[in-house]
Amino acid sequence: MRVVVTGQVGLDKAEFLAQTAAAAERMGRQVAVYNVGEMMYAEAPDVPQGRILNLPLSRLTALRRSVFKDVLAQAARQANVIVNTHATFRWRHGLFYGFDHDIMKELDADLYVVLVDNIDRVHARLRRDGHTDHNLKDLMVWREEETLATELLAEIVRGHGRFYILARGIHGPNPTELAKLIFAPQFRKAYLSFPMSNVVGDAAVAAEIHRLRTAMRKYFTCFDPGDLEEKPLAVEALAAAKAGRRLVTLRVDGREVEFETAELVGIIPDIDGQIYARDFKLIDQSDMIISLIPGLPGRAGGGPARAAISSGVERELQHAHEAGKDVFVIWPSAAPQSPFVTETATAVFESIEEAIRYFAENGYIPEPSPGGLFA
Repeated sequence: MRVVVTGQVGLDKAEFLAQTAAAAERMGRQVAVYNVGEMMYAEAPDVPQGRILNLPLSRLTALRRSVFKDVLAQAARQANVIVNTHATFRWRHGLFYGFDHDIMKELDADLYVVLVDNIDRVHARLRRDGHTDHNLKDLMVWREEETLATELLAEIVRGHGRFYILARGIHGPNPTELAKLIFAPQFRKAYLSFPMSNVVGDAAVAAEIHRLRTAMRKYFTCFDPGDLEEKPLAVEALAAAKAGRRLVTLRVDGREVEFETAELVGIIPDIDGQIYARDFKLIDQSDMIISLIPGLPGRAGGGPARAAISSGVERELQHAHEAGKDVFVIWPSAAPQSPFVTETATAVFESIEEAIRYFAENGYIPEPSPGGLFA
């Protein structure tokens, strides 16, 4: 199995892929990870760390080709290979591609995965490593370019169905999800759908969504839209702008990081547009959608129970239905079920446990193999 993993600078992909290799080993699979960037620095010891993109394009291209030739030679002796590289670069030279078609054709990877992460986390890592010559808009655009270029590369070299988007992950063990995607194809791919913006601060709903995530990761390879959650950035930016604050201080990966309010406000259209496009792509790369519609207490004064249904969830369910996916809805609320949700559903359940029983009884969950679940 050969896999190409791309993604913009600032993702700490090498660390993530080392964790993926460890997860694969627990599944009984040995995998060699080739970090192209690290190999390029090793081949060019005169280049200071973090400055390789400042090289003339001619030398950068020659260096990349040399390293990829080494990767091809070594990969020929390996059963399972992950190549960590970039599809594009956005630096002082402008935008340029980060691969060579002839080499990618020779590598002939089985899967192409673009890794993505919250833009505030990407920015914080770049600042941590001494990179200050970028802005948030640059990073938003680069992420979109990297995604598109990786998808095009996969389509050109291997055709439809070989490209995936995977978030680095805020809530879950996504190195394990990548290992499952690569080495456990018997697991169906599920997009997890649930309300987000309209239930912020509701501890009971947050606990129920956590239960959904934890349960479904046991039985499926899951794509979770909450693993890349940038809408709170927009909320913070607008609140700061309204209050007249020039700076916004956010806690990112355990550290306080300052952002320019105007810069955050400037990327709000990018945040909204990319959420809309990316979540639909996550559905398209899945076999099914599993949507949780949590219950909410009645209005003050003893009103009837309500369901936490959002326009985003409704659009996701409709998109999945029109794309021919299995549509599963978990509706634990006593509130009346909406026909705009249930009429397109393959099945509707009253609890997570009921959904799991259905999946087990109807062949959606793989049978454990004699050598273990991932053997």
